Amino acid sequence: MVVLAIVNQKGGSAKTTTAVNLASSLASMGKKTLLIDFDPQASSTSWLKCKNESKDLYNVFVENTSINDIITKTSVKGLFIIPSNHWLLGVEKILTTEVGAETVLKKKIKELDENWDFIFIDCPPALGILSLNALVAAEEVLVPLETRVMALEGLAQLLRTIDTVQERLNPSLKINGIVPCRVDKRTKLSLDIVKDLKIRFKDSVYKTYIRENIKLAESPSFGMPINFYDKKSHGAIDYKALAKEMISRKSHEQKNNR
Repeated sequence: MVVLAIVNQKGGSAKTTTAVNLASSLASMGKKTLLIDFDPQASSTSWLKCKNESKDLYNVFVENTSINDIITKTSVKGLFIIPSNHWLLGVEKILTTEVGAETVLKKKIKELDENWDFIFIDCPPALGILSLNALVAAEEVLVPLETRVMALEGLAQLLRTIDTVQERLNPSLKINGIVPCRVDKRTKLSLDIVKDLKIRFKDSVYKTYIRENIKLAESPSFGMPINFYDKKSHGAIDYKALAKEMISRKSHEQKNNR
């Protein structure tokens, strides 16, 4: 089991797009996958049409509901979600006054059964107490990065935050990888940024990148991950390739650790 926080403090970076579609692709390959929607905007929850007014993460934090009790099936076999809603904003306010607030999610995740292959945490687009909880709870960080100049500046800030969390709160935290997203192959700038990322961050950058694709933008409206909405689209092909590369990386790591 591996717990990955999917983080980028910039909105529109394809964070939720990556969380939903990578999780769906892995589940479709036989990997039992849990997606934790830790964003008060509840975009992953809405995308997968798993909104539940009676039980979500708010209840886990405020009413001490068992996290196992709110795991919800999705329409994708092997993919489950812990749903969110806008009330999670209230949790952020509560946590700011609580001692050890940054470790609450970590304690909740420890209550989960250990029969998951992958657990993804879809983080909010801000480096606040919720994202800090995710970074403390996670073993690894996956960074979807829009291939735009301003996105690189945000990446530098995010990497500094991860270094600080490693130093003070979670020494075992590591970068799983950086995924270039919304790559427009028609523009030299987009491809140059991908090239620059690979030069600067080497093997930390996934070989797979996610191409700009209108079908990816359409699929949330239909409540389907891209591999079900249009399996022949560039988005479906790219996220399937990313899932395969992630599985290959984890397999390689396990062999090296034996």
